[in-house]
Amino acid sequence: MKVVKFGGSSLADGEQFQKVIDIVSSDKDRKVVVTSAPGKRFDGDIKVTDLLIKYATEVLDKEEYKDTYNKIVDRYKEICDYYKLGPETLEIIQKKLTDLATEKFTDDDHLMAAFKAHGEYLNAITLAAVLNHEGIKAKFMNPKDAGFLLGGSPNNADVLPETYTNLAKYQFDDAKVIFPGFFGYSKDGSIYTFTRGGSDITGAILSRGFKADLYENFTDVDAIYVANNHVVDHPQAIKKMSYREMRELSYAGFSVFQDEAIIPAVEGQVPVNVKNTNNPTAPGTMIVPSQFLFDPANLITGIASSKRFSALYIHRYLLNKEVGFTLKLLQIFYKYGISYEHMPSGIDDLTVIFDKSKLDDSTIKQLCAEIRATIKPDYLEWIDDYAIIMVVGEGIAHNINTIGLIIDSLTQNNIAVHMINQGASRISIMIGTQAKDANRAVQNIYDTFFN
Repeated sequence: MKVVKFGGSSLADGEQFQKVIDIVSSDKDRKVVVTSAPGKRFDGDIKVTDLLIKYATEVLDKEEYKDTYNKIVDRYKEICDYYKLGPETLEIIQKKLTDLATEKFTDDDHLMAAFKAHGEYLNAITLAAVLNHEGIKAKFMNPKDAGFLLGGSPNNADVLPETYTNLAKYQFDDAKVIFPGFFGYSKDGSIYTFTRGGSDITGAILSRGFKADLYENFTDVDAIYVANNHVVDHPQAIKKMSYREMRELSYAGFSVFQDEAIIPAVEGQVPVNVKNTNNPTAPGTMIVPSQFLFDPANLITGIASSKRFSALYIHRYLLNKEVGFTLKLLQIFYKYGISYEHMPSGIDDLTVIFDKSKLDDSTIKQLCAEIRATIKPDYLEWIDDYAIIMVVGEGIAHNINTIGLIIDSLTQNNIAVHMINQGASRISIMIGTQAKDANRAVQNIYDTFFN
């Protein structure tokens, strides 16, 4: 049995719907279909989820929302008209959208979660209706009826263990199950949503809960590539990779999956196949559960970079001999509610790397002032021009020359290495460079291992 998830661009309009129908109907093992909200149909278009957020904001602010409401309805009407559906489906959609504006919610967060969830909710209803109209037996499954339970907060939910128990009880028949992604229900019956991109998470949870043989994640790319094609021209596609390679690469910018989206599938030992809705015969990329059963085709599987980092450099003589130095530093971070990403150190030097998107100028200024006053370093510098390059591959652990080849590819092209770190798993090598050098670093490492 396969769980199949389609992204927003795959379900944006009637023409894209037909591609999804062809894919779903071509394989009887594709039993569960997870829907996203309709995405952009063209450059400059607005995603339905963004329209729903606008609708929610207008309701909260007691502003006129009829225009936004009509734009949302029109997106689904376009699909219904494409298939010449009867009026029943669109009437259901209109009623559910109308009721949202008058329903009473616990607070604004619960209201926003409920509005956002309806992009996927209504698209699943629409797809089920279209499939049945086309002679393919299908049924819409409300997450509430499936026992898809979430905890956490309304707009940043976590799956509850009871969900898997509930899903395991389901008995499949010959109908395709159409399941909306992105949301579930709290124990008190409120709609809770995952973070943006949460349909991937829903698909992974269902894959584990239904004990699927395969989770197919259909996007708008043929595969996951060794490097970003905006940085490297025509990079090689990755045919197969391990879960932990995917996790390492996601951290540094691979955007096919959010980091947490893949975890339920990992726990259920379900392989994932990333494929293209617009080119479904392409083999895509297989992400396999166990590194111990994985024979990598190349020494390096992927190269990713991110410029979202800043670094705090501290120099102090005999730092390594001072007991409690790091503790004092961590206590300051705790005071300001700051988490750090990495902390490579030497005998007199220490660099702390942060995700700069989580910091503002005021906090940085106060943080540096308190560190100077408390620790009294000989030298302290805040570095905004910082990037991290991740070179990942199961094969790295079995070749002692990898780091040398990477360093040579950078230094021979006048790229300074500010930090290098290899984890205990030995499948990833992390390199710190200036942000301006990040793209060149990726290109040169790619050329060394693939050209």
